[in-house]
Amino acid sequence: MNRLEIPTPALLVDVPALDRNIARMARFFADRPCKLRPHFKAHKTPDIARRQLAAGSVTGLTCATVSEAEIAITFCDQLLIANEVIGADKCARVAALARSARVTVAVDSPTGVAQLAAAASETGVEVGVLVDVNVGQNRCGVLPGEAALALARRVAGSSGLRLDGVMGYEGHLQPIAGRAEREEKARSAMQQLVDTAKLLRANGLRCEIVSGGGTGTFDISGTVDGVTEIQAGSYALMDTDYARLDLPFEHAFSVLGTVVSRSGDRCVIDAGHKSATKDHGLPSVKGIAGATVTSLNDEHAIIALPAIRKKREEAFQEE
Repeated sequence: MNRLEIPTPALLVDVPALDRNIARMARFFADRPCKLRPHFKAHKTPDIARRQLAAGSVTGLTCATVSEAEIAITFCDQLLIANEVIGADKCARVAALARSARVTVAVDSPTGVAQLAAAASETGVEVGVLVDVNVGQNRCGVLPGEAALALARRVAGSSGLRLDGVMGYEGHLQPIAGRAEREEKARSAMQQLVDTAKLLRANGLRCEIVSGGGTGTFDISGTVDGVTEIQAGSYALMDTDYARLDLPFEHAFSVLGTVVSRSGDRCVIDAGHKSATKDHGLPSVKGIAGATVTSLNDEHAIIALPAIRKKREEAFQEE
């Protein structure tokens, strides 16, 4: 099949670039005490996840939802659901996963602990827990220090649960363009997490896992003494937002669209925001120098063609 035969919109993956990205990340962690737990949510594709696992230097996979974990368990038996799981149904599904895999879940409330413990006890399994620590993102997580210690004690005293450690996500720092500022702030955030882990251990609590990080801080947070794993995911395929940073990864995917309309200095393709996200800005255009996406609608992308406009202006002047 050639490109013109592919029904659009379609996701294209540059497999050699994908494999190079995966290999680069695996090499970075190969000889370090900190390892990688690739995030499945970044691509939701079993074949890519298998490639990440096969590359080595990993502790398992990170998932964002129970549904993702139910897919990932078919080829990986070390899973972290790096989000709070609330509700009897979802907790029961987590417990079911724990029958055949080592499953760990983030918690940040007594309610979450109680619901997970009830499901695990009823199913007769043990579910791992990481206390989610707010290291500055202000999304989920308890405060570092005593608040995390109190919740960890509750986990340790709950039947059916296994206290594995702590996690904290410095996602608010990932987009910082300046390397020096990003490094300073990421190290500070991760130090709060490491200090909390030390506090748990000093109080006789088990804390083997200290999990955090992402693609934008993999080589910063991944070198902080005491951090045991990094939850990076976007590195495999990359995107235009991370491309602004000084990262050693290539773009490995693009969205293929067909031009369905053309008028003057613009064209319209059949790949809108249902195909290409705009939450971090409009996508870039591949293969047409100087072309830019000006807007995304449900099923359309409007692309300005300045290079073509310039040629037309030059031709008119010559005439």
